[in-house]
Amino acid sequence: MKKILLLIITISVYCVGFSQEKNSGEIHGDFNLNLQSYQEDLKIGAEAADEIILNNAYLNLNYTKGNFATGLRYESYLNALADYDPEFKGNGIMYKYAKYSIDGLEITAGNYYEQLGSGLIFRSYEEKGLGIDNAMDGIRVKYKPTNGLYIKTFIGKSRAHFTYADGIFRGADTEINFNELLNTEFKTQIIFGGSFVSRYQERSNPVFKIPQNVSAYAGRIGLNFGNWNYYGEYAYKINDPANVLNASKMNYASGKAFTQNITFSKKGFGVIAEIHRTDNMTFKSDRDRDGKAYIINYIPTLSKPHAYSLLALYPCATQADGEFGMQFDVFYKFAKGTIFGGKYGTKININYSKINSLDGGPSFLNDNNEYSSSMNINNSTINYKDLNLTINKKINKKIKTNFIIANQTYNKDVLEGKPIGDYGILNSTIIVGDISYKIKRGHTLRMELQTLTSKQLESAKQLAEGNWNMALLEYTISPHWFFTIQDMYNNGHEDIKKRLHYVNINAGFIKGANRFEIGYGKKKEGIFCVGGVCKTVPSSNGFTLSISSSF
Repeated sequence: MKKILLLIITISVYCVGFSQEKNSGEIHGDFNLNLQSYQEDLKIGAEAADEIILNNAYLNLNYTKGNFATGLRYESYLNALADYDPEFKGNGIMYKYAKYSIDGLEITAGNYYEQLGSGLIFRSYEEKGLGIDNAMDGIRVKYKPTNGLYIKTFIGKSRAHFTYADGIFRGADTEINFNELLNTEFKTQIIFGGSFVSRYQERSNPVFKIPQNVSAYAGRIGLNFGNWNYYGEYAYKINDPANVLNASKMNYASGKAFTQNITFSKKGFGVIAEIHRTDNMTFKSDRDRDGKAYIINYIPTLSKPHAYSLLALYPCATQADGEFGMQFDVFYKFAKGTIFGGKYGTKININYSKINSLDGGPSFLNDNNEYSSSMNINNSTINYKDLNLTINKKINKKIKTNFIIANQTYNKDVLEGKPIGDYGILNSTIIVGDISYKIKRGHTLRMELQTLTSKQLESAKQLAEGNWNMALLEYTISPHWFFTIQDMYNNGHEDIKKRLHYVNINAGFIKGANRFEIGYGKKKEGIFCVGGVCKTVPSSNGFTLSISSSF
C-alpha cells in the first residue's frame, strides 16, 4: 500500500508541479496489462493455477525538459503468468532514473540499459515476451569530446527479478568514426570500437581459487563502401569457474567468440552472409545462479526469426558455451512487367542457416590446470539447420499472397537441454500459404494454411510429435476491430491419444493509442525464442485479456 501511495504522490508532483510552468517539458508513458486464467486440462497436460487468474502489468512514466529527463516504471505481478519465472512476484517501482546532458556529456543515475558492441561481452536489456529485464542500477557516463569520438563508462549491479544480483559490473567502451573525426568525404566509412567489462563477486569457495574479478574484452570494426557493409567483432573472457551442482567439477576455460557479417544491397537485390563462433561465453551476473535473469551478455542466433506458427514450432536457441553458425540471405525483386514480376512485381527470399556443435565440449578441470579448446567444428553434430524460400506476390488490387516452403533440422536434446537420446534430431518440412483478400475499403479477410511433416533422424526414448496442421482465419475492420480463430492440430503424434486440437479465438479493439484484446484457447508446451534467447512455455487452457495504452 505504501508503494502504491508513493507512486500516486510521484505522479501528482509530476503532473501538477510541472504543468504550472511555461515550457514545462513533456510527460510520456505507456501501460500494459496481460491477464490469463488457467484451467486444468489433462489431455494437453495443462495445470490449473492456485490463484485461477495470473497477471503481469506495468506503467512507464517519462518526463523530459530540455537536456534533463527522469522516469520510473511501476510493475505488478500478482502472480506472474505461468511462463514467467516464479520469482517475479509482487508490486514495486523497479525502474527509476534521472539523466541530463550538457556540452557533449551525458550522465545517468539510477537504472539504465546498455550494450557494448553487438553484446558479446555485455548487454543489459528488456524483453517482456521472454520475462527478461536485467536493467543496471548505478551510474553511467557518456562523453563526446569531438565529432567522431564516443566514450562511455558505467558501474552498477544487474537486476534479477525483484532484487539485484551479487556481481558488481564496471565497463567502458570507445568508438571512433574516422570519417566524422577527420571531417572527410572519403567514400569508405571506417568505424573502430573497443569494449571492456569486469564483474566483481566475492570469492566464496573454500577449496578452489575462484577469481573475484572476471574481465572480458572485445574489439570491433565496421566498414561501409557504396553498396557494401561489413561488421566484425572478437571477444575474450577470462576463466569464470562455476558449477552450482558439483563444486568439484568446474569449467576453468577462458571464453572466446567472434561474429562477422557482410551485406551487399542495391535496388531489387540484396545478399547477407554471417558467421559466428562461441566457446564458453556464458557470462552471468551471479556465478552461482542459473536462469535467463542472470545472463549479462548476448549471442544472437544465426537463424531466421519466423513469425508463422509451424515455422517457429522448433526454434533455434543459441548455445553460448559452444557452437559455430552460418547464415545466408538472398533477396530479389522481379520487376513489374516482367514474366515473373507481373503487374505488381514479385519478391523472393532464400534463407539458409546451419549451426553445429564444436568438437569435444567443455572440460571440467581441477584448480590450476591448463585448458585449451578445439577450434574444430563437429560436422557430425548438427544443432539446427533451416533452408527456406519465401515468395511474396500481389495478385491484384484485392489479393495479396505469401508462400513459404522450408526444411528444418532440430536437435531437440541439445537445444532444449534434454538428456541425449531422449528425443533425438527432428527433421521437418513446412509449407505455409498466407492469402489476404480486401473485401471492401477497411474490410480485409486473411487466411493462413500451414502443414508440417516431421520425422526423427535417430531412435529416441520419447514418442515423436510427428505431423502438424494449422489453419487461421482473421477478419479486420480497419481501423478498430479484428477477429481471429486458429486451430493447430497434432495429427501425426505417435500416441493416438495426443492427436489433439489447439483452438484459439481472439477479438480486439483499437482506438487511437489504446488496444484491447480478449481471447480463449489452448496452448501447447514448447519453446518460445526471441533472437536466440528462449524460454519454456507450459501447456495452458484459459481466457486471456490484454490492454495496452500510450500517451
